[in-house]
Amino acid sequence: MDYTKVIEKLNECLRHEWTGVAQYAQAGFLVSGLWREVYSTVFFDNAQESFGHAKLVGEKITALGGVPTIERKSVKQSNDITEMLNNGLEFESAAVKLYNEALALAEGDRALVVFLEDILKQEQEGVDEFTLILRGHSAAATESKSASKAG
Repeated sequence: MDYTKVIEKLNECLRHEWTGVAQYAQAGFLVSGLWREVYSTVFFDNAQESFGHAKLVGEKITALGGVPTIERKSVKQSNDITEMLNNGLEFESAAVKLYNEALALAEGDRALVVFLEDILKQEQEGVDEFTLILRGHSAAATESKSASKAG
């Protein structure tokens, strides 16, 4: 199997993970107000997960004979918690797409497929988690606005 395209796709995944480290950490720094205690931990945990994925993917690129990238994509920043959460959902959804693309290229190398499936599973869990948080967050924000209008 020629791993050139796999390495290129893995480097695209790695760029994405480096972006996640910076973007999630920045959101953890910036979140404030009533939501800080809850969501700063969520963002910092996701930054840590992205770093863990970056480490795994970078090591795999090296093992396959490639050179891991140190580049990242642009970081989305906001002071608005709903926008931060939506950025997280968008980030995780893009990761699912990238790892699915990498999986398609890895067909024929069962160990690499399993490696990518493990990361993909975690990325999909991230999509699910942000989806549930946003659903609950939107409901809480609506209730809060209704209560302040009634008072």
